[in-house]
Amino acid sequence: MTDLRPASHVMRLSTMGASFPTRLSFLRRLIRALNNEGAEVTRQVWEIDKNGFGHAVYSVPLGGHTYSLVAFTRDLPPDMRTDRVIATAWDAAFVLYDGIPDAAEIARIGANAPLQEAGRFTEKDLVLSRANKSVRLFQEVTEALRAGHQPAPDRIREIGYLMRTTAVYGNGKFGMADRAIYADRPVLDGPFAAEMLTVWLIRGFTLDLIEHLGGEELDRHLKRHLGIGNSTGLGMAPFLVSHPNLLHAWVTARETALAEVLANAPADAPTQARIAELAERVSRHLDEWIVPDQDYQRRIAALRSEWPDVRAKLAAWDGDYTALLAHNPTDPAITDELRELIVALILESNPGLVDPFSDCMATDAVQVLDPTMDCATLRSGIADRMGWALAPDFEDAEDTHQFWYVSEAKLEPRLGLRHEEDGAELESPLDIARRVQALYLDLDGQDGPLAQFLIAHPHHRHAARRAQCAMSHAYSEINDNLIGRICLPIDMLRFKLAMFGASKFDPKSDRWTRITLAQGAPLFDEITSPDADDWWLPVFGT
Repeated sequence: MTDLRPASHVMRLSTMGASFPTRLSFLRRLIRALNNEGAEVTRQVWEIDKNGFGHAVYSVPLGGHTYSLVAFTRDLPPDMRTDRVIATAWDAAFVLYDGIPDAAEIARIGANAPLQEAGRFTEKDLVLSRANKSVRLFQEVTEALRAGHQPAPDRIREIGYLMRTTAVYGNGKFGMADRAIYADRPVLDGPFAAEMLTVWLIRGFTLDLIEHLGGEELDRHLKRHLGIGNSTGLGMAPFLVSHPNLLHAWVTARETALAEVLANAPADAPTQARIAELAERVSRHLDEWIVPDQDYQRRIAALRSEWPDVRAKLAAWDGDYTALLAHNPTDPAITDELRELIVALILESNPGLVDPFSDCMATDAVQVLDPTMDCATLRSGIADRMGWALAPDFEDAEDTHQFWYVSEAKLEPRLGLRHEEDGAELESPLDIARRVQALYLDLDGQDGPLAQFLIAHPHHRHAARRAQCAMSHAYSEINDNLIGRICLPIDMLRFKLAMFGASKFDPKSDRWTRITLAQGAPLFDEITSPDADDWWLPVFGT
């Protein structure tokens, strides 16, 4: 097998912030599982009035279990509609329920789901979510259908969703089921599988709701292009730091899959034809990717200008993947954005080699400190695997520019400016580079077991455990200083959202972004079709 790409490249923020969805993305894995299961979604309850308010229940059997989306909509005054986490009311609330709820359970969920964090749930509730309408598009589509015609295609293409979620909670929050309860079940055993199932079911509900209000069916091509929007901020970023083993599993699966494909070069004729077909789709997708942020739009424009060279190379391509990657997977001659797009293209074109690795992305492993390790061995391991942590100068204000903390009001991660704002004494332990560097310096000249050292220096325990993890798990750490000015949380957000399966990233600042999930994904009645999985980088009209 070809060597895996080094963490010193793959785990830099600049590379992570250039991520694209792939066959291994969690939503793609879910759709394949639904397809393989021959899943059939049934609408059990539809108590929605003529104004679109009420509740509905959708059920789908999977792997010997049945799961139900319980949806509630309400009349929300415009002045209460906001995507901010401080909101207390939303257009819609949802619960993914373990089984098919009876009337009493629907009433219980209906009393709590609209309250979100203020509600309380049970182990029968797997996921909690909420959403707001894309008011302009929702109204335009409703009015068009009521008038007996289809909405303007340009507006569907421009916005791409009727509702956007502002949270999709799982894993035991607010009394819901811990992941351990369903982690071994078929289909839901993958990372965030329950959350992705919820999103896909919400998307189907919104399409039914708009047709209910409009009184007419929406054109199938338009429906397929309507996904679920999402507003994501800083709350998502620390997850990557606090779950090093899981992060390593995700990246290892992708990088091993890439190496497997490269080792099986050259590509055969059908695969070459498939890559050429997908490359044309990429061109159309990039043309449709338009965002208000000027800096981000320049990145997209640069990618558009680079892509014709890739397609020209494909015209005379002999199936050598490394040639597509500019001779080697980390060649600096191409931009991070272009390289990661080519990687995603290569993975997309090789389902037989790539898809099995989607079953290797979940792990419950937790790093346990090894107190018997020799101090010199640990110091050497830091120098070998975590050189990026030794580079910053933490006496320099640039390298201590910001600090992470958790807000008291909403218990959500936030960023403060260390040299301008108060609160650094409440800093969360995301300053991995600073902690590891301090450990490295204090280990100088030490010998004997780590346990003896930590008795005298107990504050280094966290850093020692992280360093030991990095020594055996190459992709477990983001290889950058997360408290330096160079750290842009949007890079962390894009990486994780691409792992979910998001596309068309639309940053609103360097701390939050909008994206679209399930755009182009099969509809409820298409989930068993042979081409149900063919929706990578969706384009309008397909």
